[in-house]
Amino acid sequence: MKRLLAALGLALTLGLSAAPPVYAVQPDEVLSDAGLEARARAISVNLRCPVCQNESIDESHAEIARDLRLLVRERLVAGDTDEQAVDFIVARYGEYVLLNPRASGMNAILWGAAPAFFLVALGVAIIAIRRRSRAEVAAPLTDAEKRRLDDLLGKD
Repeated sequence: MKRLLAALGLALTLGLSAAPPVYAVQPDEVLSDAGLEARARAISVNLRCPVCQNESIDESHAEIARDLRLLVRERLVAGDTDEQAVDFIVARYGEYVLLNPRASGMNAILWGAAPAFFLVALGVAIIAIRRRSRAEVAAPLTDAEKRRLDDLLGKD
């Protein structure tokens, strides 16, 4: 019975992990031009839903995500390039809407902070290990110190 439950759990886990992502794009949002629709999907996969926070607007069912998907499609139909459409959205909502923020300006500090902190921590660890290996070993107890310790511990 335990093996059956384990096998069922494994099958369920593998089945769920292999499931394709669920897109929230409604049929009335889809563009008739397949090329423009593919571009719109490629853009909206990389834009964050302001409500859902770590979900792309392509996956989110929030109203704002729908509005952003429609706005991307409007910009593409108007003749914008992919970069222009993304820049338009970023200009209105800020870089927060980018799932992969640009590494420029103040973001460059954030991009560089993690490796810098790692290198500092590595340096501190190396220094600590070297100091520990160079530390002097305490001298063994003298006979008088051993007797005093035995007296304190109550050993005879």
